[in-house]
Amino acid sequence: MRDSFESVLNLARSLPREELPRLLGDLAEISATASARLSSSVVESQPDELLDVEETARRMGVSKDYLYRHQRKFPFARRIGRKLLFSSSGLDKFLARR
Repeated sequence: MRDSFESVLNLARSLPREELPRLLGDLAEISATASARLSSSVVESQPDELLDVEETARRMGVSKDYLYRHQRKFPFARRIGRKLLFSSSGLDKFLARR
């Protein structure tokens, strides 16, 4: 066992019984965070960028006209003035689910 977890183990052994649920909650949060990072297919250090219609159509394998007609179906679509843009991380998640 790592030295950093040894102190948590000692804490679990010595905490008053009424404080154990809080400790279990903290441990569950740590476990859930680590599990989410393991199962994530998107690299966290990759910044999100806005893609134009042409790049998004290429990555999705659809026409630009299709994207303009069905933009409301995509929660990662953004209108900035008259320009239609798409979140790259939202697109990656969408494509991973397909």
